[in-house]
Amino acid sequence: MFTALLNHIQKFTTLNREEIDILESSITFSKVKKKEHLLKEGQICNTLYFVTKGCARQYIINPKGTEQTLQFAIENWWITDYLSYHNTTPSHFYIQAVENCEIIALEKSILEPLLIQIPKLERYFRIVSQKSFGAAQMRIKFLFTMSAEERYHHFYNQNPDFVQRVPQYMLASYLDFSAEFMSKIRAGKV
Repeated sequence: MFTALLNHIQKFTTLNREEIDILESSITFSKVKKKEHLLKEGQICNTLYFVTKGCARQYIINPKGTEQTLQFAIENWWITDYLSYHNTTPSHFYIQAVENCEIIALEKSILEPLLIQIPKLERYFRIVSQKSFGAAQMRIKFLFTMSAEERYHHFYNQNPDFVQRVPQYMLASYLDFSAEFMSKIRAGKV
């Protein structure tokens, strides 16, 4: 599991053997079963999660009581509630395993000193954060500028394998339409 994280880091910066050993001793590994939560609304998020195997999602429960998926994380993606993590405030989100997952967890209390000890990791996390923020901006653009059908086809064309991995209702909520509408799109009735 550690190899996946190390390979991801090495795409952006190079760590020496001592830095690799320090990093490896600073993280924890866990297996999370499908539908198990890593975070629930109201909890304070003190952890960054790196998915080495499986799929997780971040979601809210809207005022109608419906789950609204905001983000997915598959292999080599990070997921957390950044506001709760940064501000040490209760989370507004849930993070749940969509599939059985293997996760690397990095606690805030460990990360802060680790960034001082290994300054190259500051660069890594900055780049990852920038890429994540850019992806979120593009998602917002697509929500505002594309029809539901266009959003589905765009997402499908960009992530054909991923579309098969997640339940239809989760993908529909991520793309901001109903599961019934998703069925119509997939059946070519729209």
